[in-house]
Amino acid sequence: MTSQINAENLAALEVIKFPGKIVTVNTENEAYTAAESLMNETVVGIDTETRPSFRKGIMHNVALVQISTWDTCYLFRICRINNIHAIKQILESTGTLKIGLSLKDDFAGLRRLLPIIPHHYIELQQYATAFGIEEMSLQKIYALLFGRKISKTQQLSNWEAPELTNAQQLYAATDAWACLHIYKALKGEPLPTEYRKIFQTPQLKGIEKRFIQK
Repeated sequence: MTSQINAENLAALEVIKFPGKIVTVNTENEAYTAAESLMNETVVGIDTETRPSFRKGIMHNVALVQISTWDTCYLFRICRINNIHAIKQILESTGTLKIGLSLKDDFAGLRRLLPIIPHHYIELQQYATAFGIEEMSLQKIYALLFGRKISKTQQLSNWEAPELTNAQQLYAATDAWACLHIYKALKGEPLPTEYRKIFQTPQLKGIEKRFIQK
């Protein structure tokens, strides 16, 4: 089976949407409450969103951090929260494994806002290659594994808007959840029938230990 997917085949796939509950976090107190819940999880998916810049030399700060369990995704609107220490707590926790893609870029963006030393995380771009997957984008890795695609229509929307639209919330939640879904499938964890992978990958028990960044 191919380890890559082309644009034509990708475009033909059905769109996947996060099936769980979305919680928008707008205040410091809400952030600490969400962080407390998330740090009770053994593994979560994580991603960030930044307002796009269409002018040369202009770079915006990270506006949103989305962190997802299998059934709940928290959207931390850090562009509206004065104290984001709760995010630091999650990222530096050694008890909750964080799964993401292009985490180096996410962490670099967050370091512009606060000093962080992330612990206990896995970079999916590295992890997926161990299973014979050659694609590097979240959309293509997901499509290859599950035969569905992640919509990118909201990627360049305004993540600093006073209120996020339902479409923005769903897009952000889907990205973080998809990271977790990919990890669980590659690890061989039991999943509901509709979320099982179709791409046959080698069974590599315990391999994730090689990829966990301490």
